[in-house]
Amino acid sequence: MKSTEARMSITPAMIGHASDALGRLLEFTQPADAVLSAYFREHRVLGGRERGFVAETCYAVLRRKRQLEKLVSPAKSPRWLVLAALLRFGGVGQKQLADVVSAAEKDWLLEFKSRPEPEFSLADQADLPDWLVEKLLMRLSSAELLELARALNQGAPLDLRVNSIKATREEVLTRLAAENIAAEPCRYAPLGIRLKAKPALQKHPLYLEGAIEVQDEGSQLLGYLLAPKRGEMVVDFCAGAGGKTLLLGALMRSTGRLYAFDVSDKRLAKLKPRVARSGLSNMHPICIASENDIRVKRLAGKIDRVLVDAPCSGLGTLRRNPDLKWRQTPQSVEELSRKQRDILTGAARLVKPGGRLVYATCSILGEENETVVDAFLAAHADFHRLSAAEVLAQQGIVIDCSDACNDMRLLPHRHGTDGFYAAVLERALC
Repeated sequence: MKSTEARMSITPAMIGHASDALGRLLEFTQPADAVLSAYFREHRVLGGRERGFVAETCYAVLRRKRQLEKLVSPAKSPRWLVLAALLRFGGVGQKQLADVVSAAEKDWLLEFKSRPEPEFSLADQADLPDWLVEKLLMRLSSAELLELARALNQGAPLDLRVNSIKATREEVLTRLAAENIAAEPCRYAPLGIRLKAKPALQKHPLYLEGAIEVQDEGSQLLGYLLAPKRGEMVVDFCAGAGGKTLLLGALMRSTGRLYAFDVSDKRLAKLKPRVARSGLSNMHPICIASENDIRVKRLAGKIDRVLVDAPCSGLGTLRRNPDLKWRQTPQSVEELSRKQRDILTGAARLVKPGGRLVYATCSILGEENETVVDAFLAAHADFHRLSAAEVLAQQGIVIDCSDACNDMRLLPHRHGTDGFYAAVLERALC
């Protein structure tokens, strides 16, 4: 939670709205951003400052829910969690809160501050569910797990990608500096810019002109693993709203043919205005029924490069989506893993001999990542792994991101990005 909240004038209404919104979020029936959007639509009287307070406070509880529940036990109501989060992690003083709560709550705040520190387990310290800690300990030491958890429990920075069709990174940095928007080049992504703050950009001229898009640096690196060339035929197999598709089109300099496949019309609809802003003319969005759609089969063996950013648990994006660690389960991960294997197999049919296939997720779990790829390679002798680090190095991107399998593994505490995994596969010529 931002320390600026400690200096903010908090009102009883703000505490009430944060508590009400948190109550809905803790049902975990929908993504947190969708729940908050619906709540703000119902309460249009809330201004930007109040909305910011509600969102930041609710997200702070979601990030530190496990510790907070232990701290306030046995009283675990949304309101107590909000008050505890403000005191424990928000830099808000007891006296500041005493002015906006009831007499009974003032007594509770006094008692809360004087409580001895409870004994926290490793999972408590990490603020992760037990099942997730158990899985991560198969790969990480306890010390590194806590490093990873601390990074995941921080808010993510705001990264931009410069659209090289419209501008250079230096030009965008110059324009941002002229407006006193603090920014710097991303460490790894050649077109990436990291902002110091989080200004609203939807109406900024650079955004409206199509010169920038919001995209995490790790997500940008997936495009460089695929490394499409001018004039090629390329498929983004799970395109979604098309952030990575737009990067691929720019790397192709708007030549060749770029297909954006997805099973959701709604997601592809969000791509259309972005394509219009981008200036790309080589993109073809197509809604498919599944990986076995007839339109996929017609392109079998004809595509130079295929990106499969597979549907996944999203556990690498907890900085942005902290609710996911409480919404996902071992059963949902197992189901996703089966779906990922099917999607990868279906997408691989498109790749022509000598072509490249990149399988990626924003998950930090092995069963969604190398386990899927290993099973695929065991069943497809005509594909083999390339070194992700070497592929990036060939494009001037030097990053220690590979694991023992030569796949790319990005983690927030090591690389400052969301958690990403990617394997670069090549199909034999014969």
